[in-house]
Amino acid sequence: MKNIFPFLNWLPFYKKSDLFGDLNAGLTVGVMLIPQGMAYAMLAGLPPIYGLYASIIPLLVYALMGTSRQLAVGPVAMVALLVAAGIGKIAEIGSEDFIAMSILLAFMVGLFQFLLGLFRMGFLVNFMSHPVISGFTSAAAIIIAASQLKHLLGIQISNSNYIHEILIESARKFSEIHWVSLVIGISAIILILILRKIKKAIPGALVAVSIGITVVWAFGLDNIGVKILQSVPAGLPPVSLPQFSSNWISQLWPTALTISLVGFMESIAIAKAMEKRHRNYKVNANKELVALGLANIAGSFFRSFPTTGGFSRTAVNDQSGAKTGMASIISATLIALTLLFLTPLFYYLPNAVLAAIIMVAVSSLIDIKEIIYLWRSDRRDFAMLIATFIGTLAFGIEEGIILGVILSLGLMIFQTTRPHFAIQGKIPGTTLYKNTERFTEAELRPDILVFRLDDRLYFANTQFFKDKLEEHIALKGDALKLLIINAESINSVDSSGIHGLFDIIEDCRNKGVRVIINGAKGPVRDSLYRSGFSKFLGEENFFLTVNGAVTAFDSHEKPKLVSFTMQNDVDSGEKIVQHT
Repeated sequence: MKNIFPFLNWLPFYKKSDLFGDLNAGLTVGVMLIPQGMAYAMLAGLPPIYGLYASIIPLLVYALMGTSRQLAVGPVAMVALLVAAGIGKIAEIGSEDFIAMSILLAFMVGLFQFLLGLFRMGFLVNFMSHPVISGFTSAAAIIIAASQLKHLLGIQISNSNYIHEILIESARKFSEIHWVSLVIGISAIILILILRKIKKAIPGALVAVSIGITVVWAFGLDNIGVKILQSVPAGLPPVSLPQFSSNWISQLWPTALTISLVGFMESIAIAKAMEKRHRNYKVNANKELVALGLANIAGSFFRSFPTTGGFSRTAVNDQSGAKTGMASIISATLIALTLLFLTPLFYYLPNAVLAAIIMVAVSSLIDIKEIIYLWRSDRRDFAMLIATFIGTLAFGIEEGIILGVILSLGLMIFQTTRPHFAIQGKIPGTTLYKNTERFTEAELRPDILVFRLDDRLYFANTQFFKDKLEEHIALKGDALKLLIINAESINSVDSSGIHGLFDIIEDCRNKGVRVIINGAKGPVRDSLYRSGFSKFLGEENFFLTVNGAVTAFDSHEKPKLVSFTMQNDVDSGEKIVQHT
């Protein structure tokens, strides 16, 4: 039962000492989530109230089913932008169809995540490398910030996911800027940043919201053009089925799959970070997928759009003392009370303040340190980051994700088809053989070539392996008498790799060159034995070390290690390896 329902790992053992931290964290994150939820709903193209709807049921479900005890689930900027980008191509932003599709999208995202978790497919997110994710999120953060310029500047700008279109239209309408709205927005940004600098647990967004509402109400700024929320519906979200339409589903599934994976990547990254800090529980990726999936499915019945774990709120949750999922339950309760009794207070909330909240929240997604680090340490990964960054800005959010996946897969394929290898020489005065490129003192003999492959040998890199061997055999010329294939770093070999080895042995025998394999691991030896290669090469040509092979070659003696056989242990009856 604990394996199926993770809350049974902490709820039956809940202590009074945990309550203070959970209560403080729950209230702090709940207060923080009120303005953030409304801001992210607006970013998604939905009425602000839907941000509060998305902050109740998903939080409760994840608190019970999630394996992280500090992760704060709810609306996040990245997912909100993907919602707007995906559905905005199909329906008019803010329309009834748009709202209905957003709710259906939450159900589809949840179903994808639930099935991925159920079938233990969490490994799929590994196909996006860290540089690609960093480049994508940095570009998405800029697009998100740019999308809020219309609210910050108080002007009408067409909805777009292309940064250049937003900036060009903003520049054209410079004369139309509503300066009072701009001052309110910039002031809110500065206030939130100052409060964050003082202490992250201070709900800077709520302070900015409170001051913004007060200033607009006191001075009647809505009468001079400052855009405000106006009426916010009161009451809990009604329970209803999402509107299922085969036409909508066929159009939304690519967006749903994208949000499923991107949302999970964002969530699991912060969950793993929290696990390292606390170490009293274990985060399970597949169970996290199930938990997030159930949270989104349940949320869709209460008019929620897609949600996931958020970086900033989780950090605040942890810093405020959260010990268990009870903190999220308290946050959801606070949101529910706000919907029941406090929505009239948000009537005079200026849109510029919500834009400021979004801009500050996404600024942390721009990872300048990672860009500098990759420039210094790995230029290939740096190039991937920049390519994904530029591609996302130039072609759009979803296209940027696709580009990132293609780049990740392309790099993985490229690296496995061109694995690292080394030509080894003997370190003077020792029996060690090392890479001659790293150990310049290593001695090379004209009659011996020691070649080490540092990867599994399979169909994708067999030709590269053969080409490099042939290249170095040719460099040795007629002086070469012994080729030693150091297999210490080869973990497996497939049929293509074995065919490649057969070809190499035949070529070397035609040239009068003896071939020896040393350090072959058990699984590799098994494959070579079953294929008949061991018999073809001769068991006398298998050695444990390079030095042993060289010594035997020099002395022209038969090696003592000639075979590996399996026998039954007399006492246990288990199979054991008998070295003869």
